[in-house]
Amino acid sequence: MAEPALAGRKNMPIEKSAGIIVFRKKEGKIFYLLLHYELGHWGFSKGHIEKGETPQEAAKRELEEETGIKEAEIIPGFKKWFKYFFRSKGNNICKIVTYFLGETKQEKVKLSFEHIGFKWLPFQEAIKQLTFKNTKTLLEQANKFLLGSKT
Repeated sequence: MAEPALAGRKNMPIEKSAGIIVFRKKEGKIFYLLLHYELGHWGFSKGHIEKGETPQEAAKRELEEETGIKEAEIIPGFKKWFKYFFRSKGNNICKIVTYFLGETKQEKVKLSFEHIGFKWLPFQEAIKQLTFKNTKTLLEQANKFLLGSKT
């Protein structure tokens, strides 16, 4: 999948990140891991892609750094991205985030300094807990994908 077009924004700095919508199954139900960020919002594990890393490698590394989850299997066929803009030090920045879907059997979470909490939630509760529309859309797409109605 190609990254989003940046027409008209040639001089704007671009940051690229990757993350994982991680889930685990328990008693036939799917639970998604949501992270509570210090700024107050709820979302998924993500972080900058370092030089020489693929987006998948970055996503798995960030997951381990932020949650202590070392074993997550990336589910083939699910790769989504979104972009947003923010200001940092007086500059407009374009952020492109690529997300994968990953399954883990690991329930225990060890949070990094970047987070103040976490929850394993079923879809309906997770969708209500997420803060931003783009992450809600990602979760909807991931859940449909897992239930067999790929979007």
